[in-house]
Amino acid sequence: MLFEEELEQQAVVEEEQVEETPVEEQPEVVEAPKEPKPEEEKVEKAQYIDFASVKVNNNLVLSITEASKTVDQIKKAEKVTHIIFTALTYLFIVALALVVIFPFYWMIITSLKTYSEITQEQQTFFPSVVMWTNYVYVFQHFNFITYMKNTIVVAIFSTIGTLLTTIFAAFAFSRLQFKGREALFMVFLATMMIPGEMMVISNYITVASFGWITSSTHTQTLMEAYLAMIVPFWVSVFHIYLLRQNFKQIPNELYLAAKVDGKSDWSYLWKVMVPLAAPTLISITILKFMGTWNSYVWPNLVTEIPQYRLISNGLRESSFQNADLGTIEYGYQMAASILVTVPLFLLFIFFRKYIMKGVGRAGIKG
Repeated sequence: MLFEEELEQQAVVEEEQVEETPVEEQPEVVEAPKEPKPEEEKVEKAQYIDFASVKVNNNLVLSITEASKTVDQIKKAEKVTHIIFTALTYLFIVALALVVIFPFYWMIITSLKTYSEITQEQQTFFPSVVMWTNYVYVFQHFNFITYMKNTIVVAIFSTIGTLLTTIFAAFAFSRLQFKGREALFMVFLATMMIPGEMMVISNYITVASFGWITSSTHTQTLMEAYLAMIVPFWVSVFHIYLLRQNFKQIPNELYLAAKVDGKSDWSYLWKVMVPLAAPTLISITILKFMGTWNSYVWPNLVTEIPQYRLISNGLRESSFQNADLGTIEYGYQMAASILVTVPLFLLFIFFRKYIMKGVGRAGIKG
């Protein structure tokens, strides 16, 4: 017991000595900043097959289980379908072309036939005797030069007047800001729903009030006949709409920049907008010229003197009637029709791209 007590006292003494011994402070060790190690990207290299070193059996046939057809069979079927579709498309186009071309072909061969061959029951698709004298007759007995002069004069001045009114109206509806602009334009478009024949009476009354037609107290002059055939058709709502749509495609920034530079609306119209809308203006010119060239009802209504009428009216005159037999010489009439059609045909051939371009551009943006 005494031995155990001595051990306990010795242990207590040692603990007290340990507590009283000062603890030496160890200096802090500052570690240098470690440079960040780049992350090691583990990229797994794709294993590609070297087809050059792989031998493929030439007799291998790939097949689609669902269709039970080989790839070669599918390609062959697609090729046959494409050929059939292309053939049917061209066949349809050729059929439509024949429908359009046949009347012109029949007019040409009729102009070269004799009267007996034209009126016989068994019609031929080529004249047995080519009668070039039919064209000689047109220049000798038909007042071709006078009718052609009247037609050209009316067509030119009618086209010029239509261009001017169309340009001014289209510019106003596309660029100028005024109250009721859109409502007024809708009223203009609504008039396109009215058939042109319904306007004949009102136009005739207007022309008669100006004294441009023959009456019981007045005989019409050539100038009055021209005015009666030209002035009523100076405004075309369709052409205004066509050009207005084209004008609206021109960026408005150009107009604002021109105003900043001090340009007037008149200068901006003729130096910027008109040159940019040249294809559409050419289209309007050709369409208006062709429409005036082919007009028949109005010139026949406002002019009673044959020498004042247009070429389309002259084709119905008595120059092609046989006074003895009371029949119409269709060969002469078709020859004159050919001569009237050729100028318009050439006009369309040379300017067709402008017509397509002008009409196409007008429908892009509105």
